[in-house]
Amino acid sequence: MRTENLKKWRKELINCTQCGFCKEVCPVFEEIEWDSSAARGRMSLCYGLYCGDIEPDGSVMERLYQCTTCTDCTRRCPSSTAVVDVVEAARKDIVAAGLANEGQKRIAGSIKRFGNPFEETQSREEMLGEAPRQAEIAYYTGCTAAYRNIETAKAGISILKKLNADYTLLDEVCCGSVLSRLGFPDEDIETQVDTNLKAIEATGAKTVLFSCAGCLRMFKKEYPKFRKLPFRVLHFTEWLNEQDITLQPYEKTVTYHDPCHIGRHLGIYEPPRTMIQKIPKVNFVEMKDNREMARCCGGGGGVRSGFPEVAGKIAARRMEQAMIADILVTTCPFCVNNLKMGRDIAQSKVEVRDLLEVIDELLDL
Repeated sequence: MRTENLKKWRKELINCTQCGFCKEVCPVFEEIEWDSSAARGRMSLCYGLYCGDIEPDGSVMERLYQCTTCTDCTRRCPSSTAVVDVVEAARKDIVAAGLANEGQKRIAGSIKRFGNPFEETQSREEMLGEAPRQAEIAYYTGCTAAYRNIETAKAGISILKKLNADYTLLDEVCCGSVLSRLGFPDEDIETQVDTNLKAIEATGAKTVLFSCAGCLRMFKKEYPKFRKLPFRVLHFTEWLNEQDITLQPYEKTVTYHDPCHIGRHLGIYEPPRTMIQKIPKVNFVEMKDNREMARCCGGGGGVRSGFPEVAGKIAARRMEQAMIADILVTTCPFCVNNLKMGRDIAQSKVEVRDLLEVIDELLDL
């Protein structure tokens, strides 16, 4: 296997001192307990691939694709090693070598053919009932909210209508995060970038809102590698904090789960909490691990689709932390789905919801 992508991260490959601090925080290692399932083990595997000392057999690929890309290892690492970047580079080399599995190829094929990873044939307009138009604000719903968690997309639309915002939906396609996380080439991702930027530019929007943490991360961190963005990019809660809104009382105990892709990846911690604390009579409590130390839900990086049992166990551990509240809210539909699976495994009675849905219910007209 050629390692053209891993070569770009040679400095990081030798930066890892094998200290093992990453084992303390890696959500996958907590379940599997093999050294190869922690960050330092993955770094060793990547170094072995880079040097040609090992082959990318099934066991190696399993460990490299079990990374949730939560980056908690980098936070904990004394050397701040960019483990996720190295792992994703290795995945690119694996895909380039023609070693992607059938499930990964099917997802990539669906994105190319249908514009989403779910093989859904309906457009966003057909799903949500609104055509793109000229507007100041564009709401990029993302694939998961449009096709799996439509209640979240509808909540976002409802909020925009209640606030009389000049908004539009988009003729969008998958942001490309799935392709990037699984290791598909930049050429495939650039196609998604160009299609989405043309769709946004056609509306004249000056601000683009996101309710999906993964989509927002893609636009903020990866799209600028390909194109300059001529508009503001905000998570919905960031924009809501700019608005003058009144919410109805909510006499429940609420806790918040930080999605990795807007938390550790983007540093967005306070806007969701500020929105929760604006709710009259709410009792907001923090889980033991929060903000930059928040535990991963377990579903990112392709782990939920490739290793659902591992993803479910990680989510169950997070739901055990959430048992201090009546409701756990988060700000990513993908986290919502995985945490719901974890709730069932943990036999928890804590309700899991997207914060947008709660805000929409409580927003005074």
